[in-house]
Amino acid sequence: MGGEQQVIDRAAADSLIGWWLEAGVDVAVGEAPRDWLRRNPGPPPATAPVANVSEPSPETLAELREWLASSAQLPLASPTARRILPHGPDDAAIMLLSDAPALEDFAGGQPIGGESWQLALKMLAAIGIGADQAYSASLSCIHAPGARMTHEDRVECAAIAIRHIALVRPKRLILFGDGPCKALLGEPLTRARGRVHRIEGVRTIATFHPRWLLQRPSDKALAWSDLLLLMSEAD
Repeated sequence: MGGEQQVIDRAAADSLIGWWLEAGVDVAVGEAPRDWLRRNPGPPPATAPVANVSEPSPETLAELREWLASSAQLPLASPTARRILPHGPDDAAIMLLSDAPALEDFAGGQPIGGESWQLALKMLAAIGIGADQAYSASLSCIHAPGARMTHEDRVECAAIAIRHIALVRPKRLILFGDGPCKALLGEPLTRARGRVHRIEGVRTIATFHPRWLLQRPSDKALAWSDLLLLMSEAD
């Protein structure tokens, strides 16, 4: 993997092996050592689409987080809506972008929470990435039960997300679920899977949200193939 080696205990090793087995992995994927976190040269960063963002785009990640925490102009924002802010380091090896937060996410206070976050950690560990290397965010940080995201809302959220990705500058990006795929790639998850995408020059794949995988464990093998594609050198 390169860099410092991460020492894990027996319980963590059992959990990691359990994820591999659930995903249908029973043989080594490759024998040659590989620096999976090395940034690959890619095309110039894509230009963010023009959208009706009602406030100037923040210039730093800290400013963006402050804006997400306080702005009343965000899509779906209302006096009764609740927010879950991004979580993770500024120099993340990987960024996870999910849909709007669900009730279970509030218990953990981050965009992916509860059992879904525990499964996400296993997925990351399976590709050699620790929890402290992951930056988690959502397409919309607003939890507004009963509200429906309009096309205009999705376009505005996409513009914010692209700015977010540009400020985080992760080495890899995972789009979890249908919403981020439609907003950032213009296509549903079923068509976005199985290909490498580039968003702001960042190597990106789309896969199932951990919440979906908890309901449909049979899709874990497909998610594993998505993770291998993310960490491979091939486009």
